[in-house]
Amino acid sequence: MARAFTPKVITANHLLEGDVIYMTDTGEWTRELCNAVLLTDEADADLRLLEAQQQVDEVVGVYLADAKTDDNGNPTPTHFREEFRRTGPSNYFHGKQAEA
Repeated sequence: MARAFTPKVITANHLLEGDVIYMTDTGEWTRELCNAVLLTDEADADLRLLEAQQQVDEVVGVYLADAKTDDNGNPTPTHFREEFRRTGPSNYFHGKQAEA
C-alpha cells in the first residue's frame, strides 16, 4: 500500500551564501519558513520541486521537507533535522542565534 502524502515545503541552500531557504507561493525564495508555501497536493509538490531543481544558478540541495501548520497557520517542521536547519548550528552563539 502506498504511503499517504503529507504536507511539505520545498527547501534548499542558497548557492552562494549557504543559508537555508524555502520556496514561497510565487516561486521566489525566502529565508523565513513562515513565508514558505505549504504544499498539500502531491502532484503540485512534484511539479514545484522540478521547477526548484532547475534553478541551479540560485540554489543547491533542493528537496521536499515534511511540515505542518502551527497555531498561526504558518508552516513548521515535523522533524528535528528541519528544525535544526531552520535555526542554524548549535555549537556556539553566532549567526541566526546571535540575531534572535
